[in-house]
Amino acid sequence: MIQTIEAIVDERGAVRLLEPLQLDRRHRALVTILADEPSDAHETALLSEASLAEDWNRPEEDAAWSHLQQVP
Repeated sequence: MIQTIEAIVDERGAVRLLEPLQLDRRHRALVTILADEPSDAHETALLSEASLAEDWNRPEEDAAWSHLQQVP
């Protein structure tokens, strides 16, 4: 099994995963350090997803955007 999980590595080398991860046993892992700084925008989007989903997943919302799913 190979999975890619986004994480933040702080100055001390501590790794914090940005999403939950469930494993059935211990696994080896590789950590790639990227050149760019972590973006708070991504974390904010993940944190707000559950509350926004309450609005997004309503039948009224599906009906309002259904014209974008029509095949010509």
